[in-house]
Amino acid sequence: MFGRAHVLGGMTAEFQAHCINGIVGPSGSGKSTLLRCLNRMNDEVDGHILDGQVRVAGEDIYAKGQDVVSLRRDVGMVFQKPCVFPKSIAENVLFGVQHQRKLDKLEKTQIVEENLKAVSLWVEVRHRLDDPAGSLSLGQQQRVCLARTLAVKPRVILLDEPTSALDPVSARAIEALMVSLKQDYTLILVTHNIQQAKRVADHLVFMCDGKVIEQGPKTLLFNNPQHEQTRKYLQEEYCECD
Repeated sequence: MFGRAHVLGGMTAEFQAHCINGIVGPSGSGKSTLLRCLNRMNDEVDGHILDGQVRVAGEDIYAKGQDVVSLRRDVGMVFQKPCVFPKSIAENVLFGVQHQRKLDKLEKTQIVEENLKAVSLWVEVRHRLDDPAGSLSLGQQQRVCLARTLAVKPRVILLDEPTSALDPVSARAIEALMVSLKQDYTLILVTHNIQQAKRVADHLVFMCDGKVIEQGPKTLLFNNPQHEQTRKYLQEEYCECD
């Protein structure tokens, strides 16, 4: 709840490890609110109240005494629009990890190279690491954001419509990255793009009006959904709560 507005209610959602978990549903259905529950980003919103439990690796992240800073290291987040800092490409990649521990010059070099390679950006930027990250294209900036997230070694990566501001070629590059990353990370993707969910998701959660209508393997929800509402949304892109 935010004040008196009951945004999510009466719901249970489960996400699978080392998979791309897609959250789909019409605008205003609560997708991003659910995503932000998973690293307590909603705590920053005035009037936020949570009733229930949210567990990551079996641990209730809203339990008394939980370290929110540590949680956000374990559960990283990439936003809808690339959020690069007014610093160099290298400094953007190092931003989070150098707040965790002191790094010598060699470690910094290794971390920048390792994580830019992980997001398939190293070859494009290796000769301009001191250039402002804002000088890159939007698609490249989003990959820098992913590299910055990976550098802190999270267990889970939350992605809130990470390709919606990108051109189709850059969007497909990010999709390919997500598929490669699931070998080492658990990814939870909010997307309004049903075709994108069909291409990359392994597990789907379909939401409407603040509730989970259906969840399960992607193939089940697309090919043999248990609810007519799910079928209409995934096959006809229509939902009665629109």
